Amino acid sequence: MSAARQRFASLSDFLLRPLDPTLALILCCLLAYTFVVMASASVGRLESLLLHIMLAMVLIWIVASIPPQRLLSFAPALYILGVVLLVGVDLFGETSKGAKRWLNLGFGRFQPSELMKIAMPMTLAWFFQKREGSTGWQDFLIAIIVLALPVFLIVKQPDLGTAVLVSAAGVFVLFFAGLPWKVIGAVLVTGLLAIFIFVQNSADWCKPEVQWPGMKQYQKERVCTMHSPKKDLRGKGFHINQSTIAIGSGGFSGKGWREGTQTHLSFLPERHTDFIFAVIAEEFGFMGALVLLGLYLALLIRGFIIAATAPSLGTKLLAGAVTMIFFTYVFVNIGMVSGLLPVVGVPLPFVSYGGTALVTLCLGIGILMSIRHSWQDH
Repeated sequence: MSAARQRFASLSDFLLRPLDPTLALILCCLLAYTFVVMASASVGRLESLLLHIMLAMVLIWIVASIPPQRLLSFAPALYILGVVLLVGVDLFGETSKGAKRWLNLGFGRFQPSELMKIAMPMTLAWFFQKREGSTGWQDFLIAIIVLALPVFLIVKQPDLGTAVLVSAAGVFVLFFAGLPWKVIGAVLVTGLLAIFIFVQNSADWCKPEVQWPGMKQYQKERVCTMHSPKKDLRGKGFHINQSTIAIGSGGFSGKGWREGTQTHLSFLPERHTDFIFAVIAEEFGFMGALVLLGLYLALLIRGFIIAATAPSLGTKLLAGAVTMIFFTYVFVNIGMVSGLLPVVGVPLPFVSYGGTALVTLCLGIGILMSIRHSWQDH
């Protein structure tokens, strides 16, 4: 073999070794799907989308190259930094559209709550790994307090969508760490009871003059609109009704690429971000949506395989939680677009346009690849 070939082989091995081929293939298929959909939903954003994708690929490679135990060792510092930045948002943050979520860094704005989507599962996985073999109820109590502090600060902004995702990330680690089924059952029963009580009393509780403690008026309206979407078709229910019309009108095979009437006649809100699943359903129909869901299912299966074969408790917890975060993104986004859940501003993973969300999700992919790389070496 010539020296040039040897150098090329060495470079290829250096670049490809940290990557998981299966995850990389699934991600490439998702991003290719995204490019096709975005070329219809928002043609003018294709160049910035390509830039986001290239930066995301570099980020995945960097994170995948770092040993998972090293990543976990960064968790406490990352958590503390995130909480400090959230306090900074509360004190000095910029307000936009009624929410104080951003810090102005001079050269751009930064949303610290996004950091907690990854810092939270990493911190709790690190904590339970330290307590392996001697975990008691006190440890779960400490973990719940660690989870509650940033969630409280995020809810206060207010940012219900991010609060849901950060909460879910922490709860998944608690579940995989062995949270007692009695506690899980009690929470589920309480949640179902609360839903039943709300449904029974929604007519009174959704009156305009009624205030819900701890919630902004627009958040209350979103919950009430989910329950009765036909009540105000031209007002508060407009967005969700246009979305469900787009989804239903696609039928089995869709209207065709760039042929969606709800999309291109500007009836569909936020068509390139939160409501992009409605674009997919309208233009590609049930089959197009099924292809996307199949890719997500493949991503989840691969994530759980990596979690099951991870070499340590911390990496098992982290891989399992990251995989379930992907599931939560998909479940909440499709649920809100189809009217089954309130609109809370959660993007569709790897498909919705947005650089910040893509960075967070690709951090998760990089973490999974790092863990896979570690057990491959074992």
